[in-house]
Amino acid sequence: MFRNQYDTDVTVWSPQGHLHQIDYAMEAVKQGAACLGLRSNTTVVLAAIKRVQTEQLADPTKKLFEIDTHMGIAIAGLTADARSLARFMRTESLNHKFVYGSALPVARLVSDVADKKQECTQSYVRRPYGVGLLVAGVDKNGPHLFQTCPSGNYYEYNGIAIGARSQSARTYLEKHYLTFPPCTFLPSACLRPFLSFALVGKDDLIKQALQAIRGCLEGNQELSATNISIGVVGVNQAFTIIEGSALQPYVRRPFMADVTDDVSMT
Repeated sequence: MFRNQYDTDVTVWSPQGHLHQIDYAMEAVKQGAACLGLRSNTTVVLAAIKRVQTEQLADPTKKLFEIDTHMGIAIAGLTADARSLARFMRTESLNHKFVYGSALPVARLVSDVADKKQECTQSYVRRPYGVGLLVAGVDKNGPHLFQTCPSGNYYEYNGIAIGARSQSARTYLEKHYLTFPPCTFLPSACLRPFLSFALVGKDDLIKQALQAIRGCLEGNQELSATNISIGVVGVNQAFTIIEGSALQPYVRRPFMADVTDDVSMT
């Protein structure tokens, strides 16, 4: 791998204004298995691709983590870093619930995670977290979908995909947003990723998530219950991970055909 004198630690700036260690961490996110999230006015759905190195000998890599009953995350990047951040998030959520007797607001926890990531960019004795998180949760302000980056930045979305070949999923969301009944769209070009699925139900969101993430699969892989995980959280629904046999009804051809028919009518 090409190296230069400006990537020895995270505090060294290049003449072009880059912190190369952060760039490398962002590249780890881009190389991770893809995941995406969609938000409606009542529900947030996460979908993630599970990579299996040797299907007969190993279980797939875990891509979804429950943080609390009202919140969960999907990851792209280094799983070990994700486990560390998930443990931190669970601890913060439990501490807030113990002290205040209520669920921790999603935006506040995401801000704490972003601060934790940003601290790693200020000291040469630490490296950035090489993982991107999609945080889905519901609080008194409604459903939320956030993305956190290794740099410490975080953004709130109505629809977003990260990881390897995630551009395919983002293109699908941007191209077919008019087929999601009924929905609105922010007209500003700079806000194109901020899709709004205002009145779409849980099953509709899952359909669109599966259709979008299908283009992120490797080679000739087919969408199946073994290589996809779904996470759902809603106003009246605790965070639930759907995978294995429970996911089979969602990946069967008649279910997915409904989405294809809707798209072809536009």
